Amino acid sequence: MSELPLLALAALLAGFVDAVAGGGGLIQVPALFNALPAETPATIFGTNKGSSIFGTANAAWRYTRRIAMPWDIALPASASAFVFSFVGAATVAWLPKEVVRPLVLVLMVAVVAYTLFKPDFGKLQGRTLPATKLRSYALTVGAVLGFYDGFFGPGAGSFMIFAFVGLFGLDFLRASSAAKIVNLTTNAAALTFFVPNGNMLWATAFTMAVFNIAGAFVGTRLALRHGSGFVRWVFLAVSAVLIGKFGYDTLFVQTL
Repeated sequence: MSELPLLALAALLAGFVDAVAGGGGLIQVPALFNALPAETPATIFGTNKGSSIFGTANAAWRYTRRIAMPWDIALPASASAFVFSFVGAATVAWLPKEVVRPLVLVLMVAVVAYTLFKPDFGKLQGRTLPATKLRSYALTVGAVLGFYDGFFGPGAGSFMIFAFVGLFGLDFLRASSAAKIVNLTTNAAALTFFVPNGNMLWATAFTMAVFNIAGAFVGTRLALRHGSGFVRWVFLAVSAVLIGKFGYDTLFVQTL
């Protein structure tokens, strides 16, 4: 398959970016659409999830070995995210994505502006919620972002990191680690929909998974070595690319 080297490279870069700050889908999904124009969108998304779940799992495992994982936040968020990611995937048939795209663009601009103009945001650990509210807030965050990831997807990892920093006072490194746990469950939920319906190119997915794991390995090592400051700047860079893509698609592509 002549497209495999390009897809392998995309998976490598996507695994690296996703392990640090989320947003790997910005690289991998367009690469799959360009390389496999004859395939249905469902097969593209299924193959993407089938490969990226391995890199996400690798990153989550490495984070849990090296830092204190905020399980009191990550587990409730993951549970609700799993359920609502499946709901989001089922909703995609009747809720037009054109309604969501402008809202996502505005939210991403706000997220980047807030992070950029608050230099201390996410640098240090510091809870902003009392313990009695952690579970309910985590369940809510997981439900909202799980639904979004199942329905639309792009930027979900970045939104998770921002929510974990802003609502729970995590630093960027721990927020990224918690986001990997939640992303792992949303990917698994999506696969429970795609796999039974035959929306998976197994050979392509497994080949890309090898490179996605390699990228995640490098990204996780760099994040652990350089800490929250490194994650913060990668987060800003990925978010800026996401804003550019959403802005172009919203203002130009959809008007053609």
